[in-house]
Amino acid sequence: MPRPPQPLPPALGDAFSCSAASALGVSAKRMRASDLETPFRGVRRRRTEDVADSGPLAEDRAVRRRVLADAASYVQVMSDDAFFCGRTAAILWGAGIAPRTELDVGVIAPRRAPRRRGIRGHQFAPTHVVLTSLEGLRVSDPASTWAMLGRDADVRELVRAGDALVRVPRGAGGVRRPDQRRTTPESLAAAATAGRRVGAAKLAEALSLIRVGSMSPLETDCRLELTAAGLPEPVLDLEIRDRTGRLVGIADAVWPRYRVIAEVEGDHHRTSTEQWARDIEKHTGYAALGFEVIRLAASHIRHPRPAAPRIVGDALRRREWSPTS
Repeated sequence: MPRPPQPLPPALGDAFSCSAASALGVSAKRMRASDLETPFRGVRRRRTEDVADSGPLAEDRAVRRRVLADAASYVQVMSDDAFFCGRTAAILWGAGIAPRTELDVGVIAPRRAPRRRGIRGHQFAPTHVVLTSLEGLRVSDPASTWAMLGRDADVRELVRAGDALVRVPRGAGGVRRPDQRRTTPESLAAAATAGRRVGAAKLAEALSLIRVGSMSPLETDCRLELTAAGLPEPVLDLEIRDRTGRLVGIADAVWPRYRVIAEVEGDHHRTSTEQWARDIEKHTGYAALGFEVIRLAASHIRHPRPAAPRIVGDALRRREWSPTS
């Protein structure tokens, strides 16, 4: 039976540079042991199991954990004047966009962009970046990070990311938490126009489509499909209360004039017994208040010919909406 590797000095933490380990007496052989991995040249990281997760945005949280672990590893050898930017920073800020296999790392001109396996280096003008810190990492702030995405993201992805960054989270009991908001539409607009930007036209188009209140990328996609089909724009993340003021639920998309609600449901609405029970109670309460409730899944939205516009449009027409009203 193989002997387990010797314990590492606690001072090294979960990720560490090889030079730091050597200075503490860790041998080169120990740094090749199976309980360690090499995310970057000159860096070692303790192997761990990913945390089991479920519920809304579970996949986005899993991507963020992986990127955060990689960023914390690269910090061990990153220069003091470098920072995380672009898609890497957007994921760290919770924008829910697709990751790269490489980390995006930037510097301010005239410093030269870093070059290393696993790293995509960028050089920025001082006017194009605002720097801050996040969980001990040096990163571009949410607004300038979003503006950087104009280089390679399409308009739909820019809107998804923008919606995620400007949303106002809700805490226990559905209480709005503006203190946890990442940025505002006004800050995004200021960043997009701070000097000449690659993808400026895409950024401008996306700004016109970003809304506060979309609580997931799927909700953003739903809204964009509905409005592109000529349907009226809904009110997002709306508290529905009964005649006594009791909160019945917080609806994803509402057309108050026509008493129609659209709920965009991820897979956890199907797999979680607790969520299913809450949904039944909430939708019963909406119906008692005279709302017609439409439930939409990803297959109704993310499809070459999405059914969501037809389903919602039929409900609105039943409530006397017409394209000319």
